[in-house]
Amino acid sequence: MLDALFQQRKLNALSHLTGGLAHDFNNILQGLLGSLQLAQRRLAKGEADKAGRLIDASLAAGRRAAGLTHRLLAFAQRQSLDPKPVDVATLLRSMEETLRAALGADIILKLEVATNLAPTLCDPRQLESALLGMAANARDAMAAGGTLTLALTQEILTDESAAVENLLPGAYTCLTVTDTGIGMTPDVSERAFDPFFTTKPIGQGTGLGLSMIYGYVKQSDGNIVLHSRAGEGTRLRILLPEVVALPQPIRTEGQIVATAGNPLVLVVDDDDMVRELVTQVLADAGYRTIAAGDAIAAMTVLRGGVTPDLLLTDVGLPGLNGRQLADAARELQPAQKVLFMTGYAANAVVGGGEALAPGMSILMKPFEVGELTAKVAEMLESRH
Repeated sequence: MLDALFQQRKLNALSHLTGGLAHDFNNILQGLLGSLQLAQRRLAKGEADKAGRLIDASLAAGRRAAGLTHRLLAFAQRQSLDPKPVDVATLLRSMEETLRAALGADIILKLEVATNLAPTLCDPRQLESALLGMAANARDAMAAGGTLTLALTQEILTDESAAVENLLPGAYTCLTVTDTGIGMTPDVSERAFDPFFTTKPIGQGTGLGLSMIYGYVKQSDGNIVLHSRAGEGTRLRILLPEVVALPQPIRTEGQIVATAGNPLVLVVDDDDMVRELVTQVLADAGYRTIAAGDAIAAMTVLRGGVTPDLLLTDVGLPGLNGRQLADAARELQPAQKVLFMTGYAANAVVGGGEALAPGMSILMKPFEVGELTAKVAEMLESRH
């Protein structure tokens, strides 16, 4: 009887999730396809000035779709993260205006940041997404106004306290997010991190918000705990490991130019459209490129005596995957720099939570054109 009830609950949850996802994706596709079709008509009539706004709308729809797939991967703890030392205090202050705008005029935002905090090992892009997600949840819980407090402190876990948190002993950055909203009843708070659970009607939420944050934190070797009571607000406490090294400066798209000597990039992707797009973007940035559709074709190039400055490869290739191609390339050239492109398959790249070898990095699909050129330039300018 209990098994039957569990299966029924799971089916109901899946039905709710898929209904919400189908609604969201259909809206995104409608905006994307409709805008592109209208832009095509405007261009055919020679009305290029009217097509720009439609193209912008198409880009916005594409980014919404990317955000939705990232949330799906996050709750499954299968997204490809790019962990690096991050000054979370600086990141938090840089987001202050964005967070205030997301909360609205009726909600007060308070930042309480301790001094002399060490860098935190995490993916800054995903941490920003998590902060915006938590702010959105808090806003929905404080429809009549209230206060959202973001506190940043250091916490040292001893053997005993680490065991309680299910973490390794050591130093952690503690981010505490507290709102004065309506809070949650015990049955809701118990299921808050459930990836299939939402209290919102179909079409207004997929149940991926908190589960996305949970997946990101766990995948970052941290921990997250929720405390909430009906009528008393909600508090989220997130622990992320500290590191010693300081973060490298982040480039902007406008600073990206090919380095002297027109570096050569070997681009490997089995998707014709993606491969053509990537090679065109790199060519526009001043790089020389060689394109290959699979690992066998790429190895033919490498064994022919070509030594690219960078191997830029998809992970999910037919036959040998991208990681196997990288290993084979490094047998020929031990110092070969490799940039993996992936929208999934984090385990296929690093395996077992291990860090990438020096001279290797990951670029998450779908990426912006500026992100691609920035990452390539960063890889080529690094000494490792």
